[in-house]
Amino acid sequence: MLVNSITGLSALYKADTKDETAAKADSYATAAQSAAVLRSGAEFRRNRIAATDMLTTEEAAELAGVSRVTINAWIKQNRCIGIANLRRGFKLPKWQFEPQVFDLIQALFEALGTTDSWSVLAFLENSQEALDRRTPLVALEQGESAERILQLAMAEGH
Repeated sequence: MLVNSITGLSALYKADTKDETAAKADSYATAAQSAAVLRSGAEFRRNRIAATDMLTTEEAAELAGVSRVTINAWIKQNRCIGIANLRRGFKLPKWQFEPQVFDLIQALFEALGTTDSWSVLAFLENSQEALDRRTPLVALEQGESAERILQLAMAEGH
């Protein structure tokens, strides 16, 4: 999906560049190019929120065996990843409730130096060279140590 977005943005850039001389003189993106990047980011976020692995707070509460109020408190305390839903409430990736992931979430927020759930989600779902191009999430599932994942998060966060 990222390759398609980059290819699409490249095509938009080429289509938007009418005067190559002016483009070389101005190293900043045009308003149209910036708008295209923002649209693609918003589309990505909408698609990620709508993905089948995303739970409502009610579904997450049932899965975790706690109340919806507890899930909302965990989101506020950075104990779990809660993405603000465009309609109402939060959406939560189901995989974070696996013990090897759940126990690491709060430490990842701290290591990345963020309170933004999108940042933690992106970190866990994007491949890392240091993990042989695996995502931290896959690496954890395959037995990589939590300490190693936290080290990578600290390096990225600083």
